Parts: sequence; C-alpha cells; structure tokens
Amino acid sequence: MIRYRWFGLLLVIALGACEKDSVSADNKTKEKPEGWQLVWSDEFSVNGLPDAQKWGYQTGGSGWGNDEKQYYYADRVENARVENGMLIIEARRDNFEGHTYTSARLVSRGKGDWTYGRFEIRAKLPAGRGTWPAIWMMPTESTYGSGGWPDNGEIDIMEHVGYNMGTVHASIHSKMYYHKIGTQKTATTKVSDVALRFHDYILEWDANEIRAWVDTTLYFTTPNEGKGWEYWPFDKEFYLILNIAVGGSWGGAQGIDDSIFPQQMVIDYVRVYQKEN
Repeated sequence: MIRYRWFGLLLVIALGACEKDSVSADNKTKEKPEGWQLVWSDEFSVNGLPDAQKWGYQTGGSGWGNDEKQYYYADRVENARVENGMLIIEARRDNFEGHTYTSARLVSRGKGDWTYGRFEIRAKLPAGRGTWPAIWMMPTESTYGSGGWPDNGEIDIMEHVGYNMGTVHASIHSKMYYHKIGTQKTATTKVSDVALRFHDYILEWDANEIRAWVDTTLYFTTPNEGKGWEYWPFDKEFYLILNIAVGGSWGGAQGIDDSIFPQQMVIDYVRVYQKEN
C-alpha cells in the first residue's frame, strides 16, 4: 500500500507540473486577436538581464509618492532577470547597500511608446502582506496642466495588494478623476489563484474608451466623455511599467510580513497590438 500511495503522490505532482507548464506554453503560441496586428512584444527568450533594447529602469528609494519602502535597482539580476522564457521581477528583503527591501521597476519609455492599442501581459503575481505588484502605463511626455501627476494621466492595467489576495484592480487617473480626491475611475474582479497560475491582464485603449480584462472577463470600461484633457488626457503616447512595490500607503496599509520574502512577479510575455489598417 505504501508503494501505491507514493506512486499516486508522484503522479499528482507530475500532473500538476504539466498543468502549470501548459498554462504558460499553450498561450505562447496563441493566435493574435482578430482585427489587431502585433507591433511590439517581448517573449523573454534570452536568459540574463532584461532586453535593453526594450526595457529601461526607474531607480531610487524616495517612496515614489506613496511611502513605498523598496529601493528600485537597475541591472541587478537578483531583482530583474529572464529565466527559462520568463521575466522575473523579484522583491527582496536583503538589506542590500543599506536598503531593507529591494525590487525593480522596468519601463519601456523611449523603447516602446504608443497612442492607443491592445496590451496583453501574461503574469503570475506575488503573494503576501506588503506586496504591491503593478502593470501600468504613464505618459511619455507631460503636456497638460502643470505637467505633473495626475494632469497627464495614468492607466493601471493591473494592481494587486497582498493583504487582499485575489482582488485585481484596473483604473485610470486624470486631473478630475484620481484617488486622492476620491473620484478615480476604477473596478475590481476576483481571481482567486493570481499567485498560483498565469493570467492574461489585458487593456484595450482607443480614442473613445478604455477597457480592461482578466483573461476573457471584461470588468472595467470607462468612456471618453469629450470634456477635455482634465478628464481625458489619454490622447498621446504612453509607455509600459512593470514593478513590485513593497509597503506603501496602499500596499502596506496592513503592514509588511517580512517572512514572505523574496516574492516574484513572473511574466510570460508582453504583447502590444494596434488596429489593422
């Protein structure tokens, strides 16, 4: 009986591993969405540091306007690397160079900037209290109002805070719609296994509307009301940002569990499409 039990356990583990691999591999080769053409992508096929032709870094530890606790490093494989066809962004509690928490914030600015499109990012998220992963977009140039945030807009394709596991957020921010005055346009959806399985985080953005999905679930839609840039600054180039913050005014609202680190956001691919013709 013992031998049979061990065989059954090994079979379950093997099937689980196959299922995990297929979650990613099956989607690596999925067809492009109808009516869209691929204009930019990263399939993370070369091990090492992220492709410098596609990604730069934002660095520092100033709190980033949110009282975040991490220091973002550039060109440090412990915080951002490609392994086995995946991009790994890793938040660590390693006291490196005097910084308690380290992480990475990758940006496509100057290497991938778009006005409108469909953005697909397949990712598995970190878990645990104090983590705050995000997949989002900021304007390449600041041309409206004071030139600062939020006048020129922000598009959040995915945000997740570790003390509320499984609740995924999508939002936009502008001069008239942002969280500090309680008017932001936002929505949530429940995805119970965000840290266990890969999911597609998708944004479609055009002159009339912004929409967000997780996999095939459309859960966020916000229209261009035609009231001007104060409401809709989303008529110019934006770039992608991938990061894990630690703590902060939102991510750390219930503290930081130091026992969980290191934590990773694992990204299978990033694909950007624009309308055909």
